[in-house]
Amino acid sequence: MLRITELKLPLDHPKNGLKTAILDRLGISTEELITCSLFRQGFDARKRNAVLLVYTVDVETTNEQAILDRLSDDPHIALTPDSRYRFVTQAPKDLVQRPVIIGTGPCGLFAGLILAQMGFRPIILERGKEVRERTKDTFGLWRKGVFNPESNVQFGEGGAGTFSDGKLHTQIKDPNHYGRKVLNEFVKAGAPDEILHVSKPHIGTFKLVTVVEQIRAAIESLGGEIRFQSRVDDIVIDNGQVRGVILANGETIQSNHVLLAVGHSARDTFKMLYDRGVYIEAKAFSIGFRIEHPQSLIDTCRFGSNAGHPLLGAADYKLVHHCSNGRSVYSFCMCPGGTVVAATSEPGHVVTNGMSQYSRNERNANSGIVVGITPDDYPGHPLAGIDFQRRLEAAAFKLGGESYEAPGQLVGDFLAKQPSSQLGTVQPSYTPGVHLCDLSSALPDYAIAAIREAIPAFDKKIKGFAMNDAVLTGVETRTSSPIRIKRNEHYQSLNIKGLYPAGEGAGYAGGILSAAVDGIKVAEALALDMSK
Repeated sequence: MLRITELKLPLDHPKNGLKTAILDRLGISTEELITCSLFRQGFDARKRNAVLLVYTVDVETTNEQAILDRLSDDPHIALTPDSRYRFVTQAPKDLVQRPVIIGTGPCGLFAGLILAQMGFRPIILERGKEVRERTKDTFGLWRKGVFNPESNVQFGEGGAGTFSDGKLHTQIKDPNHYGRKVLNEFVKAGAPDEILHVSKPHIGTFKLVTVVEQIRAAIESLGGEIRFQSRVDDIVIDNGQVRGVILANGETIQSNHVLLAVGHSARDTFKMLYDRGVYIEAKAFSIGFRIEHPQSLIDTCRFGSNAGHPLLGAADYKLVHHCSNGRSVYSFCMCPGGTVVAATSEPGHVVTNGMSQYSRNERNANSGIVVGITPDDYPGHPLAGIDFQRRLEAAAFKLGGESYEAPGQLVGDFLAKQPSSQLGTVQPSYTPGVHLCDLSSALPDYAIAAIREAIPAFDKKIKGFAMNDAVLTGVETRTSSPIRIKRNEHYQSLNIKGLYPAGEGAGYAGGILSAAVDGIKVAEALALDMSK
């Protein structure tokens, strides 16, 4: 088949417009076109009042080679790549020991699924609860201020991505098309078919719950085992080789192959690994606030007269500003038509994140406005970034009134360097609630200065971004893992054989899709080693 990319048509093109454009681009007749299928659909909104749909299509014709020869100078026409997934091995029939996976976020689930599909019957350990029980506990914090340190936005089946926008796109290089395998498995588990072709696919929390349950069921049907409320408190290492794990209840599970797929908030696990001598180094991450605007403002700024068009949906944005103090400020995890959520994993701390449902029809848009920091900002031992995060989160808890309310401030007051005492037209979505105050003490001075410089700069790109009534909510500290558990070319720990660090917590992913892809890659390496 042939793949045509960058096929642009008006937003309201006629029903047969795409087929006509395909025939015109290839210079063929209707009789020469056998089939065509949509691979990707996005849009170009650089001219907001003249938005274009951008298609990638796969086409079968009567003479593909002749077309390729004739259009050899067209960079947007080529053979369709083979994106089918192929298993690297199958489990030996005499397999005695089973691999252990720690964590059931997207990395752990897809590592488990791949290993189960290859016949390795993995044992997957999750410190939190199954996804529906976990959802009840999470809502307990949001609605009643009741916090469960083992079952929350960070811990439990599905990982932190379950309570997010459910974005399924990434900028990682993926020459082996692992991302396609992930999307196909999501659809098989009940996700909408559209995620296979929209340029920025997303699912949303409520749909993700069902998808996660179906992936769990698939793993179990293939002989895998998932144990909830089974926190790993220690790891058994013998002469540089992992030999198993010890659970909080004292049980030891023996295995020479342990895949570590914990999230970026498994701070106690990171300390345990560090104490056991696993090589860990500090890593850069970002800190900042959540910012909320009316979604209608973002839609109009991005789409102009096309705002509200059903093919466009709720508008998003991506912003970056390089500040005079040498810092960079950027938008992070933008959630169109979503809510700001309480995302702490420790008592006495306040952490914010963003979430959207599949419909993206809430009144506000929100995103993180965050400042990049490096280990130079928190010198010391490899876990110093965790201590840095904790100080900010504990301070936010106090600023919010020590009730899990988040400290907040109107953007106009933040820029004017004065505390807020009354909300304006933008009603914050964070629950248990927002306590208005002065956020200038919530982050280091360099971060506050950078954000104060960046917001007016962003206003030049999205008019109204610096509106007085927009709301800042603090603090955003869990943008990515503050550590990296270094691994070698075989995806094993640098100094502990049989330990496979993977996903976001280990410092190798950032988001649902990239974490799932990393889980597949690491599971393949583990499977090949077990098959020797």
